[in-house]
Amino acid sequence: MRVGVVVVAAGSGTRLGAGVPKAFAGLDGLTVLDRALAGIAEWDAIGALVVVAPAERVDDAERAVRRALRDRLAAPREVAVAVVAGGSSRQESVARGLAALSPSDIVLVHDAARALAPAALFDRVAAEVAASGDGVVPVLPIRDTIKRVHGDVVLGTVDRDELVAVQTPQGFPREVLERAYAAAEREATDDAALVSAIGHPVRTIDGDERAFKITTPADLARAEALLRGSGELRTGIGVDVHAFAEGVPLRLGGVDWPGSPVGLAGHSDGDAACHAIVDALLQAAGLGDIGTAFGTADPRYAGASGATFIRETAARVAGAGWAIRGVSVEIVANEPRIAPRREEIERVLTDLVGAPVTVAGTTSDGLGLTGSGRGVAAIATALLAR
Repeated sequence: MRVGVVVVAAGSGTRLGAGVPKAFAGLDGLTVLDRALAGIAEWDAIGALVVVAPAERVDDAERAVRRALRDRLAAPREVAVAVVAGGSSRQESVARGLAALSPSDIVLVHDAARALAPAALFDRVAAEVAASGDGVVPVLPIRDTIKRVHGDVVLGTVDRDELVAVQTPQGFPREVLERAYAAAEREATDDAALVSAIGHPVRTIDGDERAFKITTPADLARAEALLRGSGELRTGIGVDVHAFAEGVPLRLGGVDWPGSPVGLAGHSDGDAACHAIVDALLQAAGLGDIGTAFGTADPRYAGASGATFIRETAARVAGAGWAIRGVSVEIVANEPRIAPRREEIERVLTDLVGAPVTVAGTTSDGLGLTGSGRGVAAIATALLAR
């Protein structure tokens, strides 16, 4: 059956106090939305995806989706993707996402704030919807004693055996969910409430502790601790140098430099910044260096772009069980000047690496190959986590 996912990422996140919409708050080097999409992209049953984002963040959400689907897909496949602006309420945002979703038999609605929900949870929800035809919500038992109160006065104890904590993703046959939204006469706190209101059954499955909702700074700290406690850290350093050559286009930092009278000599495109990043990533993961991975004896890489090397390296690093946490690269050259295009280069390299990349430019005070204007050098540092 065709399965689509609507990710709701349009909330303001006032209680989080991050100064940005919640889905775009930082979470261990990426954003909350990046982390949410990573789990979804690792699920091999997804056929369609819609992200609902604040209107002013649609472009950022589109970049996050591209990163996730490029770098983290469990298996090569086509995924129909859309990013739409959200509404004034969660319910309106879901309705907009549902309207933009490509044809699907089953729809899973997921809050981006539950950023660490694993792919296995999506799989179990969708499988139960397919098997039963009912709505399905993941739940956790209530462990605390629950009291009914009026102000600060306790009125009584609630039987917690009849209570559960509901999570997302929540799954439904698409026809049922669309009918529930069409019939909605009031705002509901979740999609299951609307489906129940039209008389369609909703059943529960066991939830996952990792699918907790990030609402407050304490929740964000909990998510950071879980991510950082997942394994060992490693660093790697990469250095690359290329001389200028006439008659070839200049590509540096993953971007073209039209109008440059010279390019960089090399078996590939000579992009010293990208090559230094590749070396840093390979070294940190214990996978050798760029020469052994993409040697000049291999005709497949003749004229290859630095972007190609980074993508293949990121896949090898992930295959070895490592997650890229971040990369920094220093470009040493008289020309071209890096500062005017630094932010652009950082965006391009961040998309390629799938983790934050920072860039700086400097000179060597007239010394050596770079100081005399005969070439470019780059030094990169990478951080990986198991």
